[in-house]
Amino acid sequence: MPVLTNITLDQIDLPNSNYGYSATRIEDLGATEYTIVTIACDVSGSTASFSLEMEAAIKKIVQACKFSPRADNLLLRLVQFDDHLDEIHGFKLLENCHLANYGNALRSGGATALYDATENVITATTSYGQRLVAGNFSANAILFVITDGCDNASKLSAKAVKKAMQAAIKSEAIESLVSILIGVNVQDQQVSQYLRAFYQDAGFTQYIEIEKADANSLAQLADFFSRSILAQSQVLGSGTASSLIF
Repeated sequence: MPVLTNITLDQIDLPNSNYGYSATRIEDLGATEYTIVTIACDVSGSTASFSLEMEAAIKKIVQACKFSPRADNLLLRLVQFDDHLDEIHGFKLLENCHLANYGNALRSGGATALYDATENVITATTSYGQRLVAGNFSANAILFVITDGCDNASKLSAKAVKKAMQAAIKSEAIESLVSILIGVNVQDQQVSQYLRAFYQDAGFTQYIEIEKADANSLAQLADFFSRSILAQSQVLGSGTASSLIF
């Protein structure tokens, strides 16, 4: 169940998965097109030293999106994962995402189920996109997966992530999908090589690596997120994905 829910969201199960997702009811949507945004944060024990900085970055992303000219066309989902996946909130309209609720939202501990979380993020995006299309809405999507290390707790394999990514790309429900893997606080060369291999094997659109997870670096990352979300939303209806923003 979502941690931050002050409105009624549909609870949706996913086939062959221990995790589902929640989302704004179709009848509560007022625009004709939406960009589906997901941010997935690794909160395994090794992230404890920069969890507050990550929360601040999330607040900055949400605030920037609220002032975006496409604010009325964005649906945001936030999840955190260690050895389990927790949905902080499902796909919500920006007007229902309140900055005060993101304080103390992240909790650190446990191992890293990177594959399980990524597969859920992709599959949930595809599923909700299908619901939007069935309701005569247009949709595209952008998702961000943030991690500081290698998978060591997933029930699924990297092949399952690739399969979900291919299904999302081929889906007629999503006009275009931008997927970005972010390695934060990556100071070990083996971890860097592992994440780069995962980026390629899973079929992510882009990989970004940050050596230090300090306040300045994460603030810059938040700016990148907000600009990328806007760029992807602005191309909705064109049949193409946004150009990558570095």
